[in-house]
Formats: sequence, structure tokens, C-alpha cells
Amino acid sequence: MMRNRREFLKGAVCAGGAAAMLGQTGCTTFSGLTAQRRKSMVGFRAEPLEKVRVGVIGVGHRGPGAVGRLSRIPGVEVRAISDLFEDRVAKQIKSLTDKGLPAPEAYFGSQDRWRDLCESNEIDLVYICTPWLWHTPMAVYAMQCGKHAAVEVPAAMTLEQCWLLVNTSEETRRHCMMLENCCYGYNEMLALNLCRKGVLGDLVHGEAAYIHDLRMSKLRENNENGYQGQWRLEWSKQHTGNPYPTHGLGPVCQYMDINRGDRFEYLTSVSSNQFGISQAAAEKYGKDSPQAKMRYRLGDMNSTLIRTYRGRTILVQHDTTSPRPYSRINLISGTRGILADYPLRVALAPNTHNWMKDSELEELKAKYVHPLWDKKGEAAKKAGGHGGMDFLMDLRLCHCLQNGLPLDIDVYDTALWSSLVELTEQSVERGGKPVDVPDFTRGAWKVAEPLGIVTV
Repeated sequence: MMRNRREFLKGAVCAGGAAAMLGQTGCTTFSGLTAQRRKSMVGFRAEPLEKVRVGVIGVGHRGPGAVGRLSRIPGVEVRAISDLFEDRVAKQIKSLTDKGLPAPEAYFGSQDRWRDLCESNEIDLVYICTPWLWHTPMAVYAMQCGKHAAVEVPAAMTLEQCWLLVNTSEETRRHCMMLENCCYGYNEMLALNLCRKGVLGDLVHGEAAYIHDLRMSKLRENNENGYQGQWRLEWSKQHTGNPYPTHGLGPVCQYMDINRGDRFEYLTSVSSNQFGISQAAAEKYGKDSPQAKMRYRLGDMNSTLIRTYRGRTILVQHDTTSPRPYSRINLISGTRGILADYPLRVALAPNTHNWMKDSELEELKAKYVHPLWDKKGEAAKKAGGHGGMDFLMDLRLCHCLQNGLPLDIDVYDTALWSSLVELTEQSVERGGKPVDVPDFTRGAWKVAEPLGIVTV
């Protein structure tokens, strides 16, 4: 049975006190900001920061990598670290002081200590690496405190939260960037360059996915280094649709200039039944265990088809409970050719009945390597983070803040890509009926400049 918006929101923010945070007004008194009349953030350039002072919230799974990467970027200082647990914070502080870097301020011990980090006058950018349900409350509070917000994926879990991010960014004139690292992968940036150079012709169709066998990860408990409180598993009990759409979707949106010349019009979404997590729970806990008998609403495979205003289509899939090799699909098809990933393949007119030979593909890669990878690829590989993409994302973010440039992923991208979490659930619960996609840019997509071939 389809649930209404209020029930969806209640289910999305029921954990960890996140619901209460959404009702708070923020700390504008600390930053000196006052609410402003909303003005578009398209192409927004903030005042350049000679030094980017970063506060990192959440150093359990993703946060430690961020601390290490950010500390390697010239002109960037990690000034504060926050987590529920003191030992996690202490470990990251030691990792910095062992390199001869100053010890950042520590915030730990309660669920609201991160708010003190946001309120600090020593922070310019709040970097959020916490469970999903905290992303929007923390990003909103950071912006209300006068800080730019960089937030892990997805940045929001409801349409209401998506609009809250957009409205707060517009009112405070602070950036809000979702940390979609896959937009900075080698193959993704190669594809972007091919699209920008017209090699694939006029773009028609894209395919994106997050296919990743996480059955055992979801079932790990706190003492097994699992997700804190099994928050990912808890979402699977309460929701269907696609809860994690952005890894594959983000790059395809950039290829197609979504929010920058085109926009999503509507989507339709269907899900398979759930099989995988129940079987995995039975294997771990026993077939008669509460975990095995639990009703999980999230289907194993969700498939969503999006149609854009300009008549193009995007397929987005999500499956984290089937025994399949990892894939984001990463396919983009045009009138003169196609690029498909996992493994990387390209076919170009007039020889579109066969994929390029390996030697031809290497020549194409050498000719169209993205300049960001060409210039900083080796440094990125040394810094680490999913083969270097995480470092390039952080490097580019800090470069834009240091030079007062628009961000590659702005608040409208952040909201749109995240909006599929609720929109896909709405469509699934309506038997796959089409659902209109909001225009978070309020029409500015018609005049926004496409993302260029950027570097540092």
C-alpha cells in the first residue's frame, strides 16, 4: 500500500534524533548571517579562500580516508574532527600529528557535539561522512552557521530534505556539494571528454547503476565493524525503491548536461521481490532467527527509467543483495557511438557492430584522457581513495573554494540526484506509474552553463 509524504518522512528520519534536527533554526547568530531573499546558486562564486579550513564529521568508515586526503592538499587544513567515539577522533588526530601537522580540535561524546564544530569560527568547510539520515540535518546546520557543506551520498533521503538543502543554500549563499566521487573516476571523466568533444554524437541514452553485493556488510553488527546500528539494514526494512542512486547517475547526468541545458521530466520505477538478505540472514543467524523472518521491503533489484525534457532516457539500477560482480554500468550512447563500462568498451561509427580492439581503445584513451587525470592522475593514485577518484574530487572542490569558482556539483545536482530516493519509492508503490521530477533549479537549467573540461 502506498504511503503518504508524512509517513515517508517519518520513516526516513526516525533514527538518531535526525528528525528533531530538521526543526531547528540553525546558528545564524554565530556566523553573522541573516536570512536573505532567495537567489539562484547556478554559477555561484563564493569569496575565494586563501586557506580552506575543514571540519570533518564522522570518522568511522569513510571519514578517515577524507582526513588523510584533505591533509595532502596544499592550502587545506583539517582544523576539527567530530565523531560519537573518542577513540576514533584520537586515531585521526594522531594520523595528522604523526605527519607533523597541527592537532585539530576534537568533538566527541554525544550525538550533538558536531553542532559545536559547525559553530566554530575556525572552520570554512564542513565535510560530512555520517550515516544517511544525518546528511541533511548536518549540511543545513553547517550552512546556517556560515560554512560551506560537503556531504556524502545521498545528501538527502526525502523530497522535503532536497528542497531544504536548496532553500538553505540559496538563503545563506553557501555551497552545498554532494561528494559524488564517481564523477571523478578515470573512465567517467574519459566519457565526459568524449561527450564534450562530440565523439559520440548527439546523446540519446544513458545507463547507470549501483550493483554491489553488500549482504554480509549489511548484517555485520557494531562489534564486527559493521554500519553503526546496522543503519543500512534498517533502511531496507522500511523502504523500497532505490536508496542509493547517485554513484552511477551522477556521471551520466554530467554527460547529458542535466540541470545545465536539460532536466528530468518524469520517471517510472519497479522493484523485484526481496530474496537475498533473508537468505543471508538465515545463513548467518539460522532460518528460525528473527533476522531471517524479518520483513525487508527493499527489493533485490530496482530498475528506474527516466525521461528528460529533451526526449532522452536514463536507466538506473540498484542491487546490493545479489551475488553479482560490482558494476556502475556507466553507459552513454549517442548518434555516432557508445561507451560502456565494466569492462570499458567503445564503438564508434561506422564500425558500430563491434567494439574497438584493445589497441584502438588505448589510442582513444591516450587522445581523450581528461586533463584532470592527465595532470594529477599519478598523485591521485598515490593519495588513494577508490583508485584516486576520491582525491581528485577533494582536490577539485578545494581548488574551486580557493579560487572562487563554481563547484562541479552544485546544490541543484545534489538535490536532483538524491531525489530519486523518494521518487523511486513513490513509483514502485504505485505499481510503476510515472512520477514527475521536481525542477530544483526553478527554471535556471535553461540558461545554466554546461560543466566544462575542468582541471586545477
